[in-house]
Amino acid sequence: MFEGIYPPLPTPFSNGEIAFEKLQENISKFNKTKLKGYVILGSNGEFSFLTREEKIELIKQARLACDKDKLIIAGTGSDSIKDTISLTEEAAKAGANAALILTPSYYKSQMKHKAIIEYFSNVAAHSPIPVLIYNVPKFTGIDIMPSTVSELAKHNNIIGIKNSSENIAHLMEIINKTPKNFLVLTGTGSVIYSSATCGAKGAIAALANVAPNQCVDVYEYASCGKFKEALTLQMKLLDLNKAVTATYGVAGLKKAMDLVGYFGGETRLPLLPLNESEISEIKSVVNLFLQNT
Repeated sequence: MFEGIYPPLPTPFSNGEIAFEKLQENISKFNKTKLKGYVILGSNGEFSFLTREEKIELIKQARLACDKDKLIIAGTGSDSIKDTISLTEEAAKAGANAALILTPSYYKSQMKHKAIIEYFSNVAAHSPIPVLIYNVPKFTGIDIMPSTVSELAKHNNIIGIKNSSENIAHLMEIINKTPKNFLVLTGTGSVIYSSATCGAKGAIAALANVAPNQCVDVYEYASCGKFKEALTLQMKLLDLNKAVTATYGVAGLKKAMDLVGYFGGETRLPLLPLNESEISEIKSVVNLFLQNT
């Protein structure tokens, strides 16, 4: 049901406040693409800068704009089990189909196998919607082990993982240690091809906000054995993916969206906007992408 490509939608801001009408406009455009659905309140959604009320309203507004055949995955994780369960319950009422739960990380030295098992098992037991583990070591400093994922996959309400790492060996080990129906999604657009050939079931990738159909095509080509076509297209996306992730981050992603016809808009402080030199550089990358595809 959840297999496919999802963009982690940026939260559109105008003068520091959420521009809900721009969110709906973006989703209306994305509805015409081959995307499986949308992630709300992901890292690219600047979720850590949002109030609880804003988070719930974003899910509600996204659901209103979302076509019936598109799914919504909501990021509802925090270090607190109690708060995570509460927000997940509210997200479900607001229209989320699944919850993306970040690994707890404040006491990272203590977040070993048993603690991670207890955290996700407790959340999943109380969640009214399916749970996806969100492994993003570059932000949390926690890299969940494949053996831990394997044990969590036994829980009937933990259906998969978003693994935001370019370490294909790590992803392959997760796939090898979990059941075939366990949803393994890569979290970066640079390895959609590689992960799909290893058995991943799709991606939650920032790149899909700028090149939605191309990301879907890479995944579908690789999944059906059209490896040459998949690899050729994946290679064309590498520079763009690097620009909207590692190099320029959320501000770069939003500028790239502006350049390809969506609304990116501002970041929320303390994230800073791009300077003129950075804007010029990302324009060059986007223009090259448009020429080559």
